[in-house]
Amino acid sequence: MASGLNIARRNRFAWIATTAASLGLALAGCQGDGKLNNARAYQPIPFATVGLMGEKGMTAHSPILVRSYKKEAELEIWKVAGDGKYALLKTYPICRWSGQLGPKTREGDRQAPEGFYAITPALMNPNSNFYLSFDTGYPNAYDRVHGYRGSFLMVHGACSSRGCFSMTDEQIAEIYAVGREAFGGGQRSFQFQSYPFRMTAENMAKHRNDPNIAFWRMLKEGSDNFEVTRREPKVAVCGRRYVFNVDTNGGALDPNAPCPPLKVDDATASAVAEKQREDNATIADLVAKGTPAVKMVYQDGGQHPSFRGTSFASGSVGTLFAQGPMSPRDVSRPEALEQLPLEIEIDHTGKAKPVKEPAKAVATAPLSQRNDSPSVASDEARSAAVTASLVSSKGSKASDKNESDDDTPFYKKLFGGGSASSSEQPAAKVQQANVPLPPRRQSSGQAPAKPTTSSSDNKDSGALGWLSSLIR
Repeated sequence: MASGLNIARRNRFAWIATTAASLGLALAGCQGDGKLNNARAYQPIPFATVGLMGEKGMTAHSPILVRSYKKEAELEIWKVAGDGKYALLKTYPICRWSGQLGPKTREGDRQAPEGFYAITPALMNPNSNFYLSFDTGYPNAYDRVHGYRGSFLMVHGACSSRGCFSMTDEQIAEIYAVGREAFGGGQRSFQFQSYPFRMTAENMAKHRNDPNIAFWRMLKEGSDNFEVTRREPKVAVCGRRYVFNVDTNGGALDPNAPCPPLKVDDATASAVAEKQREDNATIADLVAKGTPAVKMVYQDGGQHPSFRGTSFASGSVGTLFAQGPMSPRDVSRPEALEQLPLEIEIDHTGKAKPVKEPAKAVATAPLSQRNDSPSVASDEARSAAVTASLVSSKGSKASDKNESDDDTPFYKKLFGGGSASSSEQPAAKVQQANVPLPPRRQSSGQAPAKPTTSSSDNKDSGALGWLSSLIR
């Protein structure tokens, strides 16, 4: 452990000298004063994390790979271990993400991106208005060939999101330091894999009728490559789709042109194909046993259940952050977090099925962890009853309201009427990063504080107003 610390200290200064120029890149929206005098960017990796690296055969300078999952609201850091393969270092609960499951397609849609991105030192921002950040590099080649637009989609601190993955300040300080030291060790870029959910057979079965399923199957192919090899998959784009671990003979593929005959490693291809056969068999078995096809409906993204009932859900973070002069002080759209996501059962066309019983809100954590307010359970009951009546009476008219980059909920071409399913499986217990959370709010009969909204927030103050505006 001591040797790992000494290595980190010695090489940190070398990294500063070699990458200071690239780290000064101006990133609008998360940009500070442009001066590289921010001590936050040079904080050492916490002792406990360096010790964990040693236990797992990693060093501070070994390469990293980052994976994120919206539905589970988790971000993972993987590091190369002694056998040359990636192993999981830590899993961090995501404090805030916005939008819905699915790719980002346009500026202002509040969507956090999904896909495969390369993070270079130039995308690291030590002077972020959101404590620290790195840009995901959106749009990548796949996004551009499909005409998707957007900019400055970050992983940052401050627990506030308009299309970003937002962590707490303490979390992003550690993540930033781990990335910085990997660059100091010679890694030229690290891969950021962003998924709607964990690419399991169970999730693929449940979301099989979602309009995004073809895109998600393609993402799963990349995920499967990583799972079976534990090596960073080589990602390219041709024929307007992702391809993985192909030999391009040193040339670049044309994203628009049909894919030429592609050479892949036979052993890797065989292992990936075997995993896909096993997963497809599991999916078929789950469907045969009656697993419903569902669509997740969020008011505006979410956060990890461990934050519910804390100041990181109520919007009252205030001075808990190490604030800069322009740093946001509140969690974004706390009123959206009060509504749990819904699972709406859909048919093969993506439309909701006829209502057979009252819809139910999906519980992503035990009630005791969601909110200390006694009104939560009754709100969920009202949500279930009102959802059923709204969905059955409003028909299949979709809301196609366009929105700019503000705090209005995003839904475009929502499905027709239907019911919700409560078939959500209990979330697997993950190895949580050692990040302390603030104390929970008092539950001594006090009414919860009314969330503060900005002038651009949704003005419907009813607890279910957001849902009635979606299903039209």
